[in-house]
Amino acid sequence: MTAPFIRLSAAAMISGLVLTLQPAFADDARAVPSGQGQVMLSYAPLVKQTAPAVVNVYAERMVEKRMSPLFSDPFFGQFFGQQMPGRSEKQTSLGSGVIVGSDGTIITNNHVIAGADQIKVALSDGREFPCTVLLKDDRYDLAVLKIDVKEALPTIDIGNSDDVEVGDIALAIGDPFAVGQTVTSGIISGLARNSVNDGEFGFFLQTDAAINPGNSGGALLNMKGQLIGINTAIFSKGGGSNGIGFAIPANMVKVFLAAAESGEKSFERPYVGASFGPVSSDIAEAVGLTTPRGAIVSSVVPDGPADKAGLKSGSVVIAVDDVPVQHPDALLYRLTVLGLGKTADLSVERDGKVEHVALPLAVAPETPARDSRTIDGDSPFAGLTVENVSPRVSEELRLPQDSAGVVVADIADGSTANQLGFAKGDIIVSVNDTDIKTTKALEKAAADKPRYWKLTVNRGGRMITQMFR
Repeated sequence: MTAPFIRLSAAAMISGLVLTLQPAFADDARAVPSGQGQVMLSYAPLVKQTAPAVVNVYAERMVEKRMSPLFSDPFFGQFFGQQMPGRSEKQTSLGSGVIVGSDGTIITNNHVIAGADQIKVALSDGREFPCTVLLKDDRYDLAVLKIDVKEALPTIDIGNSDDVEVGDIALAIGDPFAVGQTVTSGIISGLARNSVNDGEFGFFLQTDAAINPGNSGGALLNMKGQLIGINTAIFSKGGGSNGIGFAIPANMVKVFLAAAESGEKSFERPYVGASFGPVSSDIAEAVGLTTPRGAIVSSVVPDGPADKAGLKSGSVVIAVDDVPVQHPDALLYRLTVLGLGKTADLSVERDGKVEHVALPLAVAPETPARDSRTIDGDSPFAGLTVENVSPRVSEELRLPQDSAGVVVADIADGSTANQLGFAKGDIIVSVNDTDIKTTKALEKAAADKPRYWKLTVNRGGRMITQMFR
């Protein structure tokens, strides 16, 4: 990561003008305070309305800690082997969450609970509950938790993040640095920010509300008391707030919650069957755009949804359902929040002309069938679980959309394949100069007894060839 973006939390302090605060507004009018009386007004009514629905999330995990740095010395490794002496200790991380269902449904960030052995939720009144994870996804950095309660809990309504404008006042609620529930204020500083973290999601609201460790998963609210975002990350060189914070928009939260409520065990995004790139000023000039915007079609998978809809390489998608897209991440966001089963109306510009393309949104197909097989016996592949590459498998293992062949889906610990350095996501291209296109072909090749093995593997687009005896 080139920029020091940190997944943390959110809260902020801002001096200056504020709007009249009511638990609910009769209309959406925005106005500058007209006098000193309005400037003296308080956020307190809005905080009383929403703060009880913001919780603390405690994630506990056991970590192995080496007793001494001496054990990293190869000399000691000769005596102790790969498992260096150490001790296990409990590590607890703190984040925040938002109650979005009176039955105890809570939304938070995935990185708050990642790797946790036990998760507890503390309500604003001090009560603590164990919870279960209904759905989580590290690509979108969201997780849905559920606690078992008898009474109806206070909730925060989810607003429409597309209504948010730069300059809108926002409140952030969470528990920074474990000091206790904290409320801070700021404004919306930017929309559709990408390149914020290492994940695949790239469409964030930016706020100058201070975001600090412990606020991850907390609420970003508008002046109606509606959730407009889940505070996720900050730009920071020292770990504290510099007034540049980022939140996952509420419309993404809605789609994720809907998937959890339907009982899905993994979050599915629409399969497009095309790859997209950003539009630089040079590209914009070359394709006849007046400004560098949108997502240019880099490649199209034959017979995929994009191909059937009529998308062509070199075309530029500039809007989805008449909502402008600034970059490829914005395009993926718009398609994802539109939802599976819908049809997206893409505004596509090519050769100075704009046309509309109807793109059906469906899950990636599993064609060919994955035909999962575990290789055993005496070969370099012993211990591998392999699958035929399909659009569905490519999506699950995050392979390039034009991948084909046989991919490593899992590796048994301590197996021959594990010791030889195979990695999940490796695509086995050939064995002894014979192309491998199916798991059945690999299983057959692994049963041979050649004098030597020559393997070619595609790892992240890099071809690696190795010889074994």
